[in-house]
Amino acid sequence: MIVDIIAGTRPNFVKISAILRAFSVLQQSNLGWSFRLIHTGQHYDNNMSDSFFVQLGIQDPDLNLEVGSGTVAEQISKIMIGYEKVLSNSPSILCIVVGDVTSTMACAITAKNFNIPVAHVEGGIRSGDLSMPEEINRIVTDSITDWFFTTSETANNNLKSFGIKNDQIFFVGNTMVDTLLVNIKNFIQPAFFNEMSLQKDNYIVLTLHRPNNVDGLDNFILLLEAIAHSAKGMPIIFPAHPRTAKNLESIKRLPNNIILINPQPYLEFNWLVKHAKAVITDSGGISEEATMLNIPCLTIRDNTERPETVELGTNELVGSNPEALEQNLKIIFQSQWKKATVPELWDGNAGLRIIKILQKLLAP
Repeated sequence: MIVDIIAGTRPNFVKISAILRAFSVLQQSNLGWSFRLIHTGQHYDNNMSDSFFVQLGIQDPDLNLEVGSGTVAEQISKIMIGYEKVLSNSPSILCIVVGDVTSTMACAITAKNFNIPVAHVEGGIRSGDLSMPEEINRIVTDSITDWFFTTSETANNNLKSFGIKNDQIFFVGNTMVDTLLVNIKNFIQPAFFNEMSLQKDNYIVLTLHRPNNVDGLDNFILLLEAIAHSAKGMPIIFPAHPRTAKNLESIKRLPNNIILINPQPYLEFNWLVKHAKAVITDSGGISEEATMLNIPCLTIRDNTERPETVELGTNELVGSNPEALEQNLKIIFQSQWKKATVPELWDGNAGLRIIKILQKLLAP
């Protein structure tokens, strides 16, 4: 019997790594089924894709749909057509989707069209912001999911308010945290770090990719200038996501303290986060990693689908307000940042919990 697990982007690769690792540990118990790893090809840049498979010890995909670039509609259609062909030739008994990207929603819909149950890892998270494509993906995916593996009680409550029954919800923890804890000893200092005479605890990591932050050129420039000014000359390391890098081509000159670099592999990127003074981002996943590494994190958004990183962790929402950004960085520079705690069940065992639950759900 075959269980499909879908991966399409960097966060997906990090999350499935924990599930596949747990499966390899429990395989000796004769589960009676195996995984078929399907890479949709939604991320096609080597540093954003292939290097994650190598560094995280993920097996080569059994299938790669190779959808490549395109508009959201183009990617959805290519993924659905590709996965439909796979299921027509060799149906699975379960489709596991993770996160909230295009691949998540598209494969969930396709599986349900074949009457194949869907399990959603990281189900139930909500930002409340329908201008975000990810929020639409979450809502659509959760509306057709059979079993939900959740990261927080907030996610559980979101699902219950959505009409999901208790016996469909499994609070297991965070698979991204599993992968982080396993690999923390393997983090790699990037080659450019010493070449640029950078120092630990004396730089900021910046990531931006959301359309409302990077697509409007004038606003993007103002945001970068505000970040650079608030940093008071401290170096800002900016690994540019492909969509962000494309928009940066139109900016003639960046502030002097912003150091633009290529997207980093997993182990190098998290080394940078671990040794940073702070992180400025619009990524929910990075706010989770910063929380686990106890690094102050400022999120350039008005909302988050991961409220536990604010309520318990190291994260704060600053929107796009330059004054709020500067005020929070001042607190960080004065070493007066809030004390953080680790959210419940973020203990490195989420993957094992998922496999053990599946063992019961898929029992003959």
